Amino acid sequence: MHAAGSWWLRVSVVALLSFVAQVSASDKPGSGNDAAAQVALRAPSEVAAVVSGVRLLGRGTMRFFGLPVYEARLWTGADFAAGRYEGHAFALELQYARKLDGAAIAQRSIAEMRRSASVDDGQAQAWQAAMAQAFPDVVPGDRLTGIHVPGEATRFFHNGRPTLAVADQLFARLFFGIWLAATTSEPGLRRQLLGPGS
Repeated sequence: MHAAGSWWLRVSVVALLSFVAQVSASDKPGSGNDAAAQVALRAPSEVAAVVSGVRLLGRGTMRFFGLPVYEARLWTGADFAAGRYEGHAFALELQYARKLDGAAIAQRSIAEMRRSASVDDGQAQAWQAAMAQAFPDVVPGDRLTGIHVPGEATRFFHNGRPTLAVADQLFARLFFGIWLAATTSEPGLRRQLLGPGS
């Protein structure tokens, strides 16, 4: 490779690594930005209306190749038990850092749900179609919230506005299990949401 071309490549790689490091550092728990955001966070109105004594149990950032995709926040009541999450009222709020297609979010969700249980193709297609309705395309700053209440339909919201309810308890367990079940593909994010030892 030409010397000038080699130099440009090295500078580009260093710049990219520096950017990723800065983004990662700004989202680490305990940093100044995180502490300020923690104080400012309030439960969304759609969550506070349903979850009694609501509190922010945990939060963490989902990343792809080091870059943030969304921040996840788990809102629960005081009696929430991680090992029996499906037996409690809670909400999972995702605030997106980048533009994503709603249909792609639904498709990825089905793939993740199938990690922890066998779901036949017909059921998977029905759930994916429902989630495609529940999840519109998102842009940076948009919020998607799922609210779980035992024995009730899972309700979805986009920026606080209701989109769809899915009345299926197996769906609820597997969908929220994407983040909360021990079989999650993101155990680090699960620990941030549920706390150490979860």
